[in-house]
Amino acid sequence: MNGTRWVWIAGLIAIGACGVARAQEGAGDVVYVPTPQVVVDAMLDMAKVNAKDYIIDLGSGDGRIVITAAKKYGARGFGVDLDQVLLKRANETAKREGVAERARFVEENLFETDLSKATVITTYLLPEMNEKLRPKILQLKAGTRVVAHDYHMGEWQPDDNETLSVPEKTVGNPGKSYIYLWYVPANAAGQWQIRAPIGGQTLAIDLDLSQHFQMLIGNARINDRAAQVQGARVRGEDVTFWLTVGSGANAVRHEFNGRLQGDTIDGTLRVHAGKKVDQAAFTARRIAPGKLELGSSL
Repeated sequence: MNGTRWVWIAGLIAIGACGVARAQEGAGDVVYVPTPQVVVDAMLDMAKVNAKDYIIDLGSGDGRIVITAAKKYGARGFGVDLDQVLLKRANETAKREGVAERARFVEENLFETDLSKATVITTYLLPEMNEKLRPKILQLKAGTRVVAHDYHMGEWQPDDNETLSVPEKTVGNPGKSYIYLWYVPANAAGQWQIRAPIGGQTLAIDLDLSQHFQMLIGNARINDRAAQVQGARVRGEDVTFWLTVGSGANAVRHEFNGRLQGDTIDGTLRVHAGKKVDQAAFTARRIAPGKLELGSSL
């Protein structure tokens, strides 16, 4: 047996229907563990799958995730696996359910799969496999959604998560399933300048951000006064942060919510000074690149 093929399957917990099937054309010693339909539905719901999405399921088992996405939401996509029995079953089910044109399944090593068309990636893989895939996933278009059953992405913390009660689940943590969601983050690191007319004045803001996955840290000045950077993060291309000048009853909070495109962030600024709230549009321009950390490759 090919060594890469063995390692891939031995590490894989494939996603499929109820029941347990032998891998390697039904003759191998490795089993795949199915995902209950309630978990499949919750994964697709958390990822907000819709008809415009293209889903790639890494370790697709009998194909339930892609088939459900095609039937329920009109999405398109494919799954990859190394088990020919499961691949045949998945393609037959897609044809029987009338979604073969939108859901297909191919024999392929998931580490070699071209992910560039994906808007949503789904996995039920052990943590070390997720982490090995992580550098490749982080190269995808900002906003690509990744949803995983039970297992995390190491130091890349999820943007959302949910715990489900699943009485029929007997593996992992029996009776419970964990769902994790990530958005591939845009690069927001760098030195930014913001000029924002609001409340009868023009705010001159200098912002310096470094980035660790989707989390941002940095420092800022507003009209030459030091400002505290809080709540700074990227969710796909959406950037959120707030800056606070002063403290206590005199604190003024500036909330920024914008969308990053290239070296520009356009969005809305809300300034809270006591009970007074002013709002205006803002544009931030990146004048120099910054430090972007996306973890180490395994």
